[in-house]
Amino acid sequence: MAGIEPARERAGSSSMPMNVVENNVVLFGVPKKGRIFEDVMKILKGAGLDFKRPERLDVAMCKELSIKIVFLPAADIPTYVMDGSVDIGISGSDMLEETLIEAGRSEDSPIQVIMKLGIGKCKLCLQAPVETCKDGAKAFAGKRIVTSFPALSRRFFETFQEKDGPKTRIKVVSGSVEAACGLGLADAVIDLVETGTTMKAAGLDIVAEVFETEALFFQQKPTEQNGLMPGSTKADLITLVEQRIRGYMTATSFVMVVCNCHDANLQEVCAICPGKKSPTVTELKEPGWHSVSALVSIKSHNMVMDKLAKAGATDILCLALSNTRM
Repeated sequence: MAGIEPARERAGSSSMPMNVVENNVVLFGVPKKGRIFEDVMKILKGAGLDFKRPERLDVAMCKELSIKIVFLPAADIPTYVMDGSVDIGISGSDMLEETLIEAGRSEDSPIQVIMKLGIGKCKLCLQAPVETCKDGAKAFAGKRIVTSFPALSRRFFETFQEKDGPKTRIKVVSGSVEAACGLGLADAVIDLVETGTTMKAAGLDIVAEVFETEALFFQQKPTEQNGLMPGSTKADLITLVEQRIRGYMTATSFVMVVCNCHDANLQEVCAICPGKKSPTVTELKEPGWHSVSALVSIKSHNMVMDKLAKAGATDILCLALSNTRM
């Protein structure tokens, strides 16, 4: 197995605010900062989880729901959910997998993923100086690797480790991982790559992909002990939050296109915008005319509107959605 230095301490005693637990109040762990913070705040606002965060405090009570938002380091959230200190959380799948591996629970996870959020997408990659990338990932087994993800790195290199070969030396740093090669601390690094700008500026390139990540919404698996079994107050609240987030995500992915058309064009118009299930068709007061409305992907709505106009539709409108329930 690949050798490894002691992993960084997770979920330290100072990261969890004191005295936040209340009966029948769902504790929702969210990142207090970092690359997905702003997107997570947009999702909470879009889902109607209104709260006011007091200055210098990491806990905020929702105004209309018995849900308490707890701001935590993203890397700690999976641990708190796994241990039952918070009921639900949002963090990256890389953070979740790292935590489960460290806890020896990757095959028997105590965490249940509710949904992927489609934000924070990037890749955890093995990176090395450009001139050495051609050697492939196996060439770096037994060498010095710097990373913020020791468990995922160890699992990756176990595949290449030779029985009697030198152990891969994995050193843990919490930031500026990409600088390790230039400073002579590492032969390669394992770090997140989003745009690749920082990687290229450090004179590095991708050798191999280690893990693909995105933000997840998850909870501790329901048990009688944690009060999350179906039908419980907390379970009902979590289901409500899930519905609201799904509704908001649908609203950010679709628009409502509405148009008028004559009988002669109705079949073609419905074919152009079939909607998620089917378009809504309503007869207008003027004989032979109909109003057609349907959900259309936000990525293609301009093209759809062009096609509708070409097919003879009139009064074509594109309406933004704030939330949905599907």
